[in-house]
Amino acid sequence: MRLVLALMWLLHWLPLPVLGRLGEGVGSILFTLIPKRRHIALTNLRLCMPHLSEAEREKIAKQHFQMYARSVFERGILWWGSEARLKRLIQIEPRVPLDVIKAGPTILMCPHFVCLDVAGVAVMLESSLCSIYTEQRNKVFDRALRRGRSRFRPVKLFSRAEGVKPIIRAMTKDGLPYFMLPDMDFGVKNAEFIPFFGIPAATLTAMPRLAASTGANIVPVIATMLPNYRGWKVTFHTPWDNYPGEDDMTTATRQMNAFIEQEILKAPSEYFWAHKRFKTRPGGEPSVY
Repeated sequence: MRLVLALMWLLHWLPLPVLGRLGEGVGSILFTLIPKRRHIALTNLRLCMPHLSEAEREKIAKQHFQMYARSVFERGILWWGSEARLKRLIQIEPRVPLDVIKAGPTILMCPHFVCLDVAGVAVMLESSLCSIYTEQRNKVFDRALRRGRSRFRPVKLFSRAEGVKPIIRAMTKDGLPYFMLPDMDFGVKNAEFIPFFGIPAATLTAMPRLAASTGANIVPVIATMLPNYRGWKVTFHTPWDNYPGEDDMTTATRQMNAFIEQEILKAPSEYFWAHKRFKTRPGGEPSVY
């Protein structure tokens, strides 16, 4: 792992177009060499986009592998690139919502697009934050990841096992926005089966519950790649009005999934299709994978 990190450090000096093309080339190779993940991605796409032909879905899946590998190569810039270089490469639309963050508890809702780390850096260039963190198995990589994500400002990272109380304290007492990634399958605990592209998916209801208990504003954040290897775009959407309001948690969580679906259709190859989004099945249904 130390050799891998040394290579990432060396590569981060390359111009982004060179680094991006290198990552895409590696991604094309991985699409062939990792049949298990290829199968997961294609299964997800068959479920979520049945209107496309198999050839169209395979094209998206291959592009996803390219985009994902590219994001890994480009992460070296996020970890070691200068602040000036990052500000040149990260296009923020319209701006980091510091006014919303300063006004009260804020949840930055960031779905699993391959560039989500860029969204985190865009925030950290201007504000500290708190988030859930899953400790990596490799200790060397874990330390590098933590340093990379907190290089500009201190960040409070909590394990999922700690529950919601430290997050609420960080939001309400320390004034930190909560950088939340709400769209992965963590099983049935604290989740409901909410449609995701029409397929029941185990979805955490934590976001509307947390918003209801703290009065937090929800600001969706989407990070995507700019064309022609020009960098990345981080879009901070308008805060959701009166969320969850009078809606029950199921309806409010469905609103979240519907928003994510809408954003995926804008950049389908950049969503994290290699994750088993439908791993947990309702009522003892067989695995789709």
